[in-house]
Amino acid sequence: MNTTMDDSRLNNISEIADFLKSSKMLVLKLNSTKERYQFIDKTIDKFNYSKIKKKEKRIIIHYLTKITGYKKAQIMRLIKRSCLGKLVKKKYLRTIAYHRIYTATDIKLLERTDEYHNRLNSMATKEILRREYEVYGMIKFQNISKVSVSHINNLRHRSIYRNYWVNGTKSRDIPIGITEAPEANNQPGSIRVDTVHQRNVFYINAVDEVTQWEIVVCIPEINEYYLLPVLEQILKDFPFIIFNFHSDRGSEFINYLVAEILNRLLIRQTKSRSRHCNDNALVEGKNGSVIRKNMGYHHINQQSAKTINTYLQNYFNPYLNFHRPCLFPEDKVLPNGQTKHTYKQAMTPFTKLKEISKTTKTSFLKSEQSWSELDKIEKEFSDNQFAEILRKEEKKLFDFILLTSNKSSV
Repeated sequence: MNTTMDDSRLNNISEIADFLKSSKMLVLKLNSTKERYQFIDKTIDKFNYSKIKKKEKRIIIHYLTKITGYKKAQIMRLIKRSCLGKLVKKKYLRTIAYHRIYTATDIKLLERTDEYHNRLNSMATKEILRREYEVYGMIKFQNISKVSVSHINNLRHRSIYRNYWVNGTKSRDIPIGITEAPEANNQPGSIRVDTVHQRNVFYINAVDEVTQWEIVVCIPEINEYYLLPVLEQILKDFPFIIFNFHSDRGSEFINYLVAEILNRLLIRQTKSRSRHCNDNALVEGKNGSVIRKNMGYHHINQQSAKTINTYLQNYFNPYLNFHRPCLFPEDKVLPNGQTKHTYKQAMTPFTKLKEISKTTKTSFLKSEQSWSELDKIEKEFSDNQFAEILRKEEKKLFDFILLTSNKSSV
């Protein structure tokens, strides 16, 4: 069925507007491109599009869009061409493919050169190609020797050029630590370590996996001058023997200096596996719930690091281990093989340590430690009494930090 479009009775813009309102549900489209172009050209000339008002132009554009089926952007381009002259369909001219200067043989010569020299940079490769022809008289390199430095990379991406032999940078397995999840075997002494920064100071957070015994220290910079003595102090402050040291793959712990200390103390070093975020999840959780919750996020000057470290050692660490209860999970294996963790037990790390020692009938304490000394620390103050002392010392600490920060900014 052929539809003939006759708009001779639409003589002004208001009639076109009425037509658009009355034919909202009507779909009209011209069949061929030639008819559409003729209709657009005729309408533009009839209503003198270039001289009418902007509001009237919008009506004409809407009208042409409805009749031709073109989108607004295409209609605008065609109107522009129609205003400049007669609107006709452009002839398609097939672009002539230029003759390729460098043939498959030349590309294979480049590939062989890259294979021999392990794919040097483009400038060095260009010089080798030039020397093959000009210095050593290899006629087959005559054409490829003229290639530009930038075009060498283009030729390397051609399908005829093979990339399978190219040796990229090979990852080297650093022989420090074992990549695996830490195994505590329900025995105190497997600690997980991480670093928390607070602008100009850094906290080293170490947590035992079984008892959740936690030691936090503060240093002004992450380097061997500050880190190594503090690391030895952390290992010394744990009351039980440490047999495993686990961290992420950061360079502050995965280095030969830390490995030497751990080897000397016969401590096994492990590091987190890729795409296994739970390997170090315990200490990551403590970073937020303990350090960030108590020390905040604001800037702290490096000059306060020593004072913060004294506060942590004298008040904060004893509070965490003797007066702050932690939740301990109970593992239950479901019929589908998955393990479900339920938290029904809450106790301090010191209480957990005593419980494990009684259950296994093994004293995990170091030779220089005794249960009586640890009991004395626990019983000296109640949980609320020691927490009150801690908050008072915390206020003194932050007053000092604020004073130091104000002096440094003056």
